[in-house]
This record gives sequence, C-alpha cells and structure tokens, in this order.
Amino acid sequence: MRKRPPSIDGLPASTLQLPPGPWSTVLDCLCERFPSVPRAQWLERMARGRVVDNAGTWLTPETPYRLGLEVHYYREVPDEPPIPFDEVVLHADADLLVADKPHFLPVTPAGVHVHETLLGRLIRATGNHALVPLHRIDRETAGVVLFSTNPQTRARYQALFPARLIEKNYEAIAPALPDVEFPCIRASRIVSGEPFYRMQEIEGPPNSETRLDVIARGDAHWRYALTPVTGRTHQLRVHMAALGAPIANDPIYPSVRHRARGDYSAPLQLLAKRVAFIDPLSGVERSFASSFALQDQ
Repeated sequence: MRKRPPSIDGLPASTLQLPPGPWSTVLDCLCERFPSVPRAQWLERMARGRVVDNAGTWLTPETPYRLGLEVHYYREVPDEPPIPFDEVVLHADADLLVADKPHFLPVTPAGVHVHETLLGRLIRATGNHALVPLHRIDRETAGVVLFSTNPQTRARYQALFPARLIEKNYEAIAPALPDVEFPCIRASRIVSGEPFYRMQEIEGPPNSETRLDVIARGDAHWRYALTPVTGRTHQLRVHMAALGAPIANDPIYPSVRHRARGDYSAPLQLLAKRVAFIDPLSGVERSFASSFALQDQ
C-alpha cells in the first residue's frame, strides 16, 4: 500500500500527476497548470516544504520535470474566515469515527475552504492523520458523516457503499405537496448542468432514485423523510425541486442565489439524520443519529 503524504495542521495534501508537456522544471509545470496561483506563492510553498514527492522529499524550484511524477502540495487560502459552528463526535474506535457535521462546514477542502473543514478539524482534534471520510454530504447540509480511522480496515467499510449496504435517512423542510401521494419514489436521470456545480434532470434512463415520505404537515411547509437509494450529487435537492418543493433556504435549486461571504443566517433545511449498517468487522448492527434539528418554517 502506497504511503499517503502526512497532513499539515489537519490539511491533507492534494496530488497532481505531472502530465505530458514541455516544461523543464516541476515549478514551471505547476505555474502553467494552476494559473491562478502566483509563481511567488509556489516558491514560498516550496521553501516551507509544502510541495513534496511520494518519498516526502521537498521539491525545489530546480527539481526537474518528469512525466508521471506525483507531486503532493498543500493548498492555502489567505485570510480564510472561521466557520462559527462546531461538529460533534458521536462515536470513535480503532476503525471508525462518526461525526455530526454542522451546516456550512465542508467535509473536505474545496474552493476557499481549506483549513475550516470537518476533516481538518477532526485530524487536529484526534492527531490521527490517517482519517479519511467514507462518504460526503454537501457543505450546506448538516448531519452524520462516517470516517475511516484505520487504513488496514478501510476497504471493508468503503465496500458497503457501492453494495448499497448503508441505510441513510435524511429530513428536510420544504413546501407542502398536497397533490402528491406519499410515500412515493422519485427516479430520474441526473447530469451536470449550468453552472458546473448545478445538477439537472434530463430525459433518459434513470440513474437516481429517492424514496420520500411525510413526517409532519404544517400550513405552508412540511417535514419530509428522504431516503436516497442512489448517491448522485445534490440528488435530494434536485428531486425535491423537481417535485415543486425546493428545500427551504436552498441557494442553488430551483435557481442560484449567491450568499454573501460570512452570511450564515439561512441554513439549508436538509439534515443527514441517521446512518445504519451491519459492521463488516464485527457483524453487529450499528446506527448513528444526528443531534442537530431543522428549523420549522
């Protein structure tokens, strides 16, 4: 098993396998590959040992380019704002950690969020640099996330997901659907749309399926139980919007609404409420439930 580069301050390394090209040095390749990162910033990262090879050797501005070389680097965002919500560890043992993620906190680094991630916080809290998320939920979604704590048993837990041996239950607050008969199933074909981070339904054989039911009926909004059978990006959000009941405070569906940086006033009303499975190591049934609650509209 190939050794993973160590995390630094809870931040795992990103990896680039050098593509074919005319560059004479690794630095030249990185500068052209990532034009938004100034050359001076790559030089500064190299000087602090934040660009390394598989052996952990620091790469320098003079390191020659080599096709296929795996370069590991640590992303940095200046003045990254803290996210003022705390995660909760629901369970931890030698093989598995279960965390309860608040709204707005990404699971792994993405975009302007590098250090302020669930993974980074957990690595800093536990000192376990081998932590790896077994699945993802959206940054806007709160709830239960499973992490592998042990590389030796990781594959056993990862295998549960493609085999659909993990039961995941969500709750959502969304507009009432009095003309829909519940429980119901929404199956559709979901593909990437425009802009690139927004998904859409199109005609064709279904590649996504969600089971829906109603937990409680209010005047304008209902509380729904959502069980994804498949795991497409934004699947629950797309299906609810397609039914005519976009999840409350959704900034993407049915249309994109840009949120000001640092605005945490209206969290998406979607919660990964419960995860259940048969533990592949012990054969014992395990179930973990979120301690967070959605806001009635």
